Amino acid sequence: MRNRAGDDLVLKLAWRHPEATHEVEGLREWDGMGAVRLFASEQFDDTSALLIERCSPGDSLASRSPSEQDDVIAGLLRQLRREPRPGHVFRPLQVMCNAWADEFEEKATSGRLPLDPGLARDGIALFRSLPATAEREVLLCTDLHAENVLAAERDPWLMIDPKPYVGDPTYDPLQHLLNSGDRLRDNPRDLTRRVARLAGVDPDRLLLWLFARCVQESPNWPDLAEIARRVAPG
Repeated sequence: MRNRAGDDLVLKLAWRHPEATHEVEGLREWDGMGAVRLFASEQFDDTSALLIERCSPGDSLASRSPSEQDDVIAGLLRQLRREPRPGHVFRPLQVMCNAWADEFEEKATSGRLPLDPGLARDGIALFRSLPATAEREVLLCTDLHAENVLAAERDPWLMIDPKPYVGDPTYDPLQHLLNSGDRLRDNPRDLTRRVARLAGVDPDRLLLWLFARCVQESPNWPDLAEIARRVAPG
């Protein structure tokens, strides 16, 4: 569909869930800088309707080489990184981390953990504490990975489907790392250092985040338990 100005648009209908609560506000904040442009939005009970620009040709970044994915994701992270405006509505990253840590601990009480209890305690404690030790807080995508980046004409690549929070910029490369499959399993430390360098974040801190997130995800994603063991501090 096109609007009166001739912009090529697409209607996105999405289930409203906690992590994506402020997708509309996030797209407005980025205003097309590294992200698709939002033209209009409405909310109906548990559904969100967003009228956004169409990405053309629309190929997913996941179709490109792993090395190119690293470069594009890191470039977008640098472009999207900004302090939100005063009075913004975005929740702190701490809120999401606490909620996910609570879910992890509920699962831990059932004994369904693929990790040593001591390592699990250390990892989830770190997951709770890391947000409060950030030197800087910025608007985060929190779910930036190759399948959420599409080829476009206005810019070579644009981010879609953000789940905005405000917090530590070092958190934001994590989903790309977790989605890197064999590369993460083969050498998690080297991949983390490469992505940290490209994205302009502290590699040691990104490794801490990777350890903590792998612990947190391990009940539902058992392969990450081995990654957690390999990148654990000390």
